Amino acid sequence: MKTTLTLVAALTLAMSAFAVEVGKPAPDFTGTDINGKTFKLSDYKGKIVVIESYNSDCPYDANHYKTGAMQETQKDLAAKGIVWLLVDSVNKKNFSYRTAEQARKEFADQKMTATAWIDDNAGTIGHLYGMETTPHMFVIAADGTLVYDGAIDNKPDPSHDPRTARNYVKEAVGDLLAGKPVEVSSTKPYGCSVKYAD
Repeated sequence: MKTTLTLVAALTLAMSAFAVEVGKPAPDFTGTDINGKTFKLSDYKGKIVVIESYNSDCPYDANHYKTGAMQETQKDLAAKGIVWLLVDSVNKKNFSYRTAEQARKEFADQKMTATAWIDDNAGTIGHLYGMETTPHMFVIAADGTLVYDGAIDNKPDPSHDPRTARNYVKEAVGDLLAGKPVEVSSTKPYGCSVKYAD
């Protein structure tokens, strides 16, 4: 019994060692986008970065795109020099997986203004950041510190108009641009579970 408890404690400690933590440096990663280009987080040191866990088949995520709210947020922040990395961690065996060709079409059809759509079908980045849901949002300051981890907004309802919600990502970026501490740095993410292979 004691051995089992010790093993559980060790595994918990090991898992927490890899979890992202607000106020700490955001873990670096390398990924390939749907156009075959390699992206490395550390290449954006000096810029504010937003990371979005994505799956358009999830009703919560779909609502943000169907209404155009997510694209408006992307466009607004892009105009301010913010990098937006969309991370798709759906595994290849799931019906929501998109081939590069399908993803490029979806990117165009949805009129996204993301810097890149990263194909993370192995779940490497998703697990590294502890992405739980789609969407699950992260904001990284220009110095590489994770300053926000959580939901896109305060209305976990797949039928609401996101424009009427409190957008935590916009607020976090706004605080950073104003040179202020991020007021809300962590919330509980909502949406569908990320479709990992394991």
